[in-house]
Formats: sequence, structure tokens, C-alpha cells
Amino acid sequence: MNHHVTLPMVPVPSKLSYPPRHSAFTQTFWNGLRSGLWQTTCCEDCSKLTFPPKPVCPHCWSTRVVWRPLGAVGTLYSWTRIHAAPAVFSTESPYAVGIVDLADGIRLACRLTHNDDEVLTPGMPVEMLVLQYEDGPLFAARPLLKAPQS
Repeated sequence: MNHHVTLPMVPVPSKLSYPPRHSAFTQTFWNGLRSGLWQTTCCEDCSKLTFPPKPVCPHCWSTRVVWRPLGAVGTLYSWTRIHAAPAVFSTESPYAVGIVDLADGIRLACRLTHNDDEVLTPGMPVEMLVLQYEDGPLFAARPLLKAPQS
């Protein structure tokens, strides 16, 4: 299992267009994400990870869940660019969203960030990051830059 993972932080000089819903339970996730901690819940009975974090395991219904770090690397499963955005996101369009398969076996949906010259392709490696808005964090993914060949 992964050890503590700190995601890269990318400052965003604006407020969230649609802040995520926080509950007493998910506050651990959002507080951690604010400092780059990437984690979710893991069932102590069946050992399965769940994302988003849940107080009850959806696989075996156990309430014995603990917080575990997630890996920061995954694969882009699919993506799209949204041009006709819902009104609340109209100032951000066009923007890309995608479905990412983490190496941990978790599939999640998130915002995608990339440079205009980067081509997004299903199957490409991506890394998770934190978009640090003025009023809170949001997780996202971007193409994983290949290490330079030496």
C-alpha cells in the first residue's frame, strides 16, 4: 500500500464556481486535500478502497473503515471538453473533465488540466493534483510528464 502521498498544488486565483459538499465525515478528506494529502476510505473487513470516501463499505456493508493514502498516478480512461457549460461554470468554459483509473483500482471523475499543446488521449498516464482555489481545494488530474531520457 502507498505511504503518505502529497499531491502537487496549483494555485487558482478565484473562488470555486460550485464548492463541493462537505459533511462531518468527509471533512477529513477535504482538510487533508487542503494540504495536498490524497486519501480515501478502506474497509478493515474486506480491504477494499472506496472513492469518494464513505463511512460504510459499499462492498460488504461494514462500518469498520479507516483512512488510507491513495497513489497519485493513474490512467486516463476517457475525457471530454465542455463548451456549453452549466450557468454556474460558464466563466470557466471551455474546460476538460475526465475519468481516471488510479493504480489503486479506483475510478473517479475530475477536472483535467493541461497545456494547449498537450493532446489528451485515453490510456495516457496522468497524475493527480490539487487546484487550490481561494476558498478551498479541488482534486484534478493532468498528463504525467515523462522523465527526461538520460
